[in-house]
Order: sequence, then C-alpha cells, then structure tokens
Amino acid sequence: MPADSFKKIEVQFSKELPFVVYRKPKENTVNAIFQKDDDLHFLKDYSATGFVFAPFQEEKESVLLNADEVFEVSDFLPKKLEWEGNDTLPEGKNKKDFHVALVRKGMAQIEKGNFDKIVLSRSLKTKSETSPLVLFQRLLGNYTNAFCYLWYHPKVGMWLGATPEILLMVRNRTFTTMSLAGTQPYSGENNPHWGRKELEEQELVTNYILEALKGKVDELRRTKVESVRAGNLMHLRTKILGSMPKSGLRTVVEALHPTPAVCGLPKAIAKEFILQNENYEREFYTGYLGELNFKSSKQRSSRRANQENQAYRSISNTTTLFVNLRCVQLKDDAAHIYVGGGITKDSDAEKEWEETVSKSKTMLHIL
Repeated sequence: MPADSFKKIEVQFSKELPFVVYRKPKENTVNAIFQKDDDLHFLKDYSATGFVFAPFQEEKESVLLNADEVFEVSDFLPKKLEWEGNDTLPEGKNKKDFHVALVRKGMAQIEKGNFDKIVLSRSLKTKSETSPLVLFQRLLGNYTNAFCYLWYHPKVGMWLGATPEILLMVRNRTFTTMSLAGTQPYSGENNPHWGRKELEEQELVTNYILEALKGKVDELRRTKVESVRAGNLMHLRTKILGSMPKSGLRTVVEALHPTPAVCGLPKAIAKEFILQNENYEREFYTGYLGELNFKSSKQRSSRRANQENQAYRSISNTTTLFVNLRCVQLKDDAAHIYVGGGITKDSDAEKEWEETVSKSKTMLHIL
C-alpha cells in the first residue's frame, strides 16, 4: 500500500489523466483507479471491467475508466466539519418562481392522469476555489453512510458527490437494489414520523421497481420499509433482492435506470416531461457510477480450527453501482450543484422548493 498515495492522485490530476477516488458506505477503505492515458472509452458491453460513469439519459454514452492501476489510499485523512445549519445560497426570486411553477405544471399532469409521479430538479452555481481533493476529504469526514467519490476525465470534466442510493449491487448471481424516496431534515430522531405523501411515494417507487424486474429476474423479494440517514437528511428505503437472469447485467440495469426515484412513473412519459421542461441539462446527475465486474476474494474461514483452509479463498465477480445524487460538477472556478425532489398528487409546490434548498446544503456545507 503506497504511503504517498495522496501525492500520486495530485500528480495524476496535474498530468490531466483520468482517475476516480472513492469510498463505499460504512467502509474505511478509500480506493483509487487510474487510467494510463487520456483516451475516452465508452461502455459497449456490460461484461467489461472498469469504473462506469453513466448519464441520466440512457440514450447517451456511458464513460468507462480503464482500471490500469488500482490501489488503496492510505493517507487520505477525513476532515469533519461542524454542522452549523446555515449553509444556504442566496437565490433570486426568479429561480424560486420558475421551480414552483415547474412543480405545479408537473402536478397538473398528475391530476390529468398522465403520470403518477415526476422527479423535478434544478441546478445552483457558486464559486469554488478549494482543491477538489480537499473537498473530497470533507465528504469522507461528513458522510460515512454515503458513497463518496471524486471522478475526473479531462475530456468530460470533474464530478464530486456523496450519494446514499444504490442502483445495483451484484455478487456472482445475487443482486440487491433499493427504492429510496421521501425526504425530511434530520432532527436527531432516527425513526421519525412520515406523512402520507412520503409513504405513498415510497410505495409507488417500490412497486414500480418490482414490476419492472418481474419476469426478468429470479427469486424477487423485498424488505420492510426503513428510515435511513444521509448527512443532514432522512429518507425512506426498501431493499429489493433477487438472482441475476441468464441474459445478464444489461437486462437488470436497463430495467432499473433511470429509477422512479430520479425520473418518475411511468418512466418514459415522465422522462419526456423532464427533458422538455426542466430547462437545463442534467448530464451525469441522476445517472449512475461504480465498479463494473471487479474480482473480490474472501477467506473461507477465519476460525482457528480451520487453519488448513486459510490458503483457500473464494473469488467473486462483483458490480457495485450507485445513483449519482447529492453531487456537484466542478468547472473552472465554479461549482454546479444539482438537487431535486419527487412530485406526487399530494405535493405542495412551496414545500418542494424548500426541500431542494435543504438538499443543496449537503454540498454547500462541503464547499
């Protein structure tokens, strides 16, 4: 394990060569992947190995970083920031008016029966002169339950995020996905009260995922709804598990992405509304990212009575993909923050605006 791995990342960045550095939820290990050249590779086959970075629009190409060098980062010290609760960015009345009107337009379409749910988002822009690596260290210190990452390709750009949502986790033939919906500020209570709007939205998302995977995978099942914390926010989560089909990873990813937690229900109609009305390009926000077809080894037994088995390890093929939420695009001296929320028939347009303000604090706190 290199002792100067932090410096290695700085050198890779200074040479304008692609890399990603990341830590999985509730883990201590920080991983780095380097690509040896600045070639832009796109995902052609889900049997490929590398780190995938996919956009919201599945028609657009997904970037694949080649794992030419993979190592653990031993000297990345997390930087915990005290939460003061006042991380807000002054925004003009026009911005609020546009988003409130957008939400009401979405609600009108729900009332007409055109869709059941729509996820509407917006972007904020602020100055950022802090080193991206320092920002990443702050993410590590403040969001231990999230997938924290810093991703860079000179021909695409730089993205940074701390996302709580798994798109798909696969170990050999077993997969796990989740529905994540409903949001409220964390108030010190790990099992808060949820209103009808949030509970119904969560059930809509869960049922849609189950229906989308029905007949495509084996042994499909779900867990009970639970409350989970992500930084200063609480969400509702349901895990969905099953066995991979013979048709492989592509079938499952295409059935899930974009999820109703970032797009809407039904997916095609909601997505069309988003593209026509949000008035900005989401790019990789609400896309997905992560390890594709990595090999991992596990000791068969750690018990002393089985010392003769210590030399034997089981090798697994793993894929771990996360939805790209709570993220920011770093461009020149500016940070572009992306936030959104699920709209249903019970939504309140003013409260939906306030929810995006609450969500923006995650990245404004880091910046």
